[in-house]
Amino acid sequence: MKRILLSAAVTALLLVPLACNFDQLLAEKVMVGTLLSTPDVDVSLVAMAGLDAGTLPDGGIPPGEERITIPGQTEAFVFFATRNGEQGTPQPLSDATVRIEIQNGGSLALEQQSEDTGMYSLTSDHGDDAGVKYVNGATYNFVAVHGGNSHVGQVKDAPALERLEALHPAGGYVRHAANQSLTLTRPTVSGGKPLTLGFVTVLPLDMDGRKGALTYTNMPKEPLDFLQLVTATGEWQQETLTIPGSAFPLKDSNYLVVFQTAQLGGPQSDNLFTGSTLLVGTADIGLVHTLE
Repeated sequence: MKRILLSAAVTALLLVPLACNFDQLLAEKVMVGTLLSTPDVDVSLVAMAGLDAGTLPDGGIPPGEERITIPGQTEAFVFFATRNGEQGTPQPLSDATVRIEIQNGGSLALEQQSEDTGMYSLTSDHGDDAGVKYVNGATYNFVAVHGGNSHVGQVKDAPALERLEALHPAGGYVRHAANQSLTLTRPTVSGGKPLTLGFVTVLPLDMDGRKGALTYTNMPKEPLDFLQLVTATGEWQQETLTIPGSAFPLKDSNYLVVFQTAQLGGPQSDNLFTGSTLLVGTADIGLVHTLE
């Protein structure tokens, strides 16, 4: 993710919006940031073993059934840099003070990851960041203070969890053939409003609940991909999502499918470059067990 966001900052410099704040267009400072959340997930050992658990009640796994809980996670991340001319590569700024302000929800101070990287983060599973929370509908301000000046990016109306029914069948998990694609349908938004951005990530899960290296994601990876994200969001606003069969390579195995819905934001203060890109969102998660 950190490499992805660094690439995004480079991409931001290539953008020439049709209409923008002129001061922001000339601003030297650029910011790329995310605050992405996933909920706790209860997984029954029956489901992980691929056994026929029967029909579970709407409340989820029946009381007394052996299960494990995969802790939720909220990760905040900011890359902050300065541009050297219109075509220059952004140079990381590692002497800033970075925080995220949540509307009616306090402030989160991000920690510098290492010197000379311009990267600042806070993650909810590290034990030192109990304040990392996700609030539906809130406005998030990403603030970097450098040289006595505050540089502010903003994301409004943080989206609520978007539940994909295909990830939550009556049996509690999805039984699926290995190496076969899986199509998910997003719920219709009322009032004719456009869908939020939607990203899918798949990663294996062992019997102890440990997550492995991801097998698929449609999150942007390269500069041109992030250019599409900012200028042509429609690719991530489709009503149906098809996960390729390669995301489920092994038989009799477990995979977590994470559907992240996110709101896109940008610069708020005049001293932050107009190409700055910010994402805030939360996720729905389902368990897929591949058949033998």
